[in-house]
Formats: sequence, C-alpha cells, structure tokens
Amino acid sequence: MKHLKFIALFLFTTICFSCKVQYGFTQPTSIDAKTFQVNHFQNNAPLVEPGLDRDFRTALQDLIVNQTNLDLVTSGADLTYEGEITEYRISPTTATSENTAAQNRLTISVQVRFFDKNNPENDIDQRFSFFYDFDGSTQLDTVKATAFEEIFERLTQDIINATLAKW
Repeated sequence: MKHLKFIALFLFTTICFSCKVQYGFTQPTSIDAKTFQVNHFQNNAPLVEPGLDRDFRTALQDLIVNQTNLDLVTSGADLTYEGEITEYRISPTTATSENTAAQNRLTISVQVRFFDKNNPENDIDQRFSFFYDFDGSTQLDTVKATAFEEIFERLTQDIINATLAKW
C-alpha cells in the first residue's frame, strides 16, 4: 500500500511538471520605451460629434498611463500614437413591423498610426472599430455617455493590445 502511494505521487508530479513545460504561458516581450505621446486624432467622420476627438484622445492616454509604467510627454516620446476618427455612424440593426428601428447601433472607427522610435519594426497603421447597440425608441443623447465609455474602453484596449502587448 505504501508503494502505491509513492507511485501515485510520482505519476501526479510527473504529469503536472510535464504539462507545465508543454502548456506554459508565453510572456510578452518588453517594449524598450519610457515615454509616450498621443497626438490629436482629427475627426474626419462624415458625421462629426463635437468633442469626440478630445474624449477619445483622453481615454487612450488614461488607459496607457493606468496600465503601463510609461510617462506621458507632449513631444519627443519613444512611442507615438496618432490618427483620425474615420467613422461615427448611427444605423438601425433591427426593424419593427411598422418599419421603424427596433434597435440602433452607434459605430465608431479610428485609424491609428503607432510609431516606436526605438524599434521601427513595431510601427503599425491599423483601423480599429467598435459599436454600442441601444433601443430604437431611445434617443442617442440619453445613452451617449454610456455608449462612449463602452466603445472607448474596447477601442483603447484593442489599440494597447496591438501596440504594447507583444505576445
């Protein structure tokens, strides 16, 4: 009986260590940077929402400051983000039998250019987009703050993942 316990313990230990080696997580590579800057994001969407460019820029800066140890500077940064808002659109997603919108979707898209002064191979020029669905009988103004918060949270996290989380 004593030998059976040792054999079971040996097998359990062997399986655990072999799984760890075989299925271990990959650590992200580190970015060789100390500073970042976020330049103005011009609002080039066909439908312009006043202040959207400012709010998006602030959301991106805040997330980078909160999730990294990079310092925000106004010029000469190691990492630079810039681009434009290319889409701000409200469209119906489902209709009622009376041909009115049962649900609407607010979509915001941004074109982001990211420059890594120390490693130019990390530079990207990529479009990011996300949406917020709301009831067709609701005016956008009543849900705008919540919509922007949810869209910005997703957009900025996707941007950080594409530029800083090098898996």
